[in-house]
Amino acid sequence: MDGWFREREYRTEISIFNSSFLTFYPAEKARTKCCYPELPERCTYCGVTGIAGSGLAETLSLADTPGGPWKVYGVARRPCPEWLANLHVQYVQCDIAKTDETNILDAFIPNAPNLKHLTLQTGIKYYWGNMAEMDSSNQPHDCPFSENLPRLKQENFYYNLEDLVYEWALRKNSLTWSIHRPALIFGFSPCSMMNIVSTLSVYAAICKHENKPLVYTGTEVSWTCLWDAVDANLLAEHFLWTATDPKAKNQAFNINNGDVFKWKHLWNVLAQQFGLEAVGYEGKEPVLLEDLMKDKDGVWDEIGKKHDLVPTKLRDIAAFWMADIVFRNKETLCSMNKNKEFGFLGFRDTTKSFVNTINKMRTYRFIP
Repeated sequence: MDGWFREREYRTEISIFNSSFLTFYPAEKARTKCCYPELPERCTYCGVTGIAGSGLAETLSLADTPGGPWKVYGVARRPCPEWLANLHVQYVQCDIAKTDETNILDAFIPNAPNLKHLTLQTGIKYYWGNMAEMDSSNQPHDCPFSENLPRLKQENFYYNLEDLVYEWALRKNSLTWSIHRPALIFGFSPCSMMNIVSTLSVYAAICKHENKPLVYTGTEVSWTCLWDAVDANLLAEHFLWTATDPKAKNQAFNINNGDVFKWKHLWNVLAQQFGLEAVGYEGKEPVLLEDLMKDKDGVWDEIGKKHDLVPTKLRDIAAFWMADIVFRNKETLCSMNKNKEFGFLGFRDTTKSFVNTINKMRTYRFIP
C-alpha cells in the first residue's frame, strides 16, 4: 500500500454528500447479507455519478484500498450509467431535491444509528465567494488560501452546508466530520455539471472535426497565472484519510495535487492529445466559449456517429459556461501545509492527471 497515506487496519462506516456528503459506518455493526465473504466497510455517497463520486467508487473498488472490502451505496438522480455498474456500487436512484426534507442530513442521520463519520466536499468558493456581491468592504481573500481564513461577509451556499455539518456533530456526539475544499477537479465523469477536462475535450473534438485550431478564448491573466487542481482519485484518498485517521477528524482541509500548472502549458498538452494546432492568448479580446459552442449540437451528434461514441447531448457532456469562468479568473492557489502537518502526503502530477482523464473518456467512448 505504498501509494496510500498510511498502512492501517480500519473498520469504519462513512457517508459523503456533494456539494458532496459522504458517510462511513463501522463494519462490525453492519452484519448484512452481501456479496463479500467478510463484514464490509460501508460508505454512502450522494452524487456518485459526479467527478468526486466516480473517483471514490473506483478507489473503493481496488483490492488494496485501506479498510476494504468496501460496500458502497451510491445515490444519484440519473439512472445508473453503464460505466459505474462495473464498480460494484449499490446504486440508489433518487432526486434528493424532490424529497420532503429540507436537507438530506435530516433524512439520513436519524435513520443511520451506526453512522461514524460525515464528509462534506465544497470548494474554493469558500475563499473567493460570489464576485457579483463584492464591494470595497467585502473583497475575496488573497491566495494562497489557508483553511483558517474567515468567512466572507456575504451569503455562501458552502457556509450553509458547513453549518449543517456542525449542527449535526453537536446533536450526535459520536459523529465525526471532515470538510474538503478542492479547486478544479480532474477526473472521469462524462455528464458532470462541472467537469473542465470533459468540457475542453469536447471543445477540442469539435475543433478537430471542423479542421480548426484549438484557440484559447480567455484572458491574459488566466493564461499566464498559476493554478492548482486535484485528481479525483487523490481526492478519494483524502476522503478516506480523514474518515479513518483519528488526527484528521473534525477538521477542514484544502486538497490539491501538490503542484501547480499554467493554462499556457496545459493548452499544448490538450492540443497534442487531439492532433491540433494550439493557439494561445494573442492579445485579443476574450470571447465566451459558451457563445462559440451554442449552435454545435448537430456537430457533436455528427462526431458521435462518426466515431461510434456513447450518445450524449452537448449540454450534458460539456459545461462551456464553467470554462468561461475559469478562463476569466485569476490565480487561485490553496495551501497544503495543514495537510502535511496532520499527516497527509498524497500527491499527483497534474499534467498526467489531465491526460489520464482524457484517455479514460476515450476508453469509455465518450470522446474520439
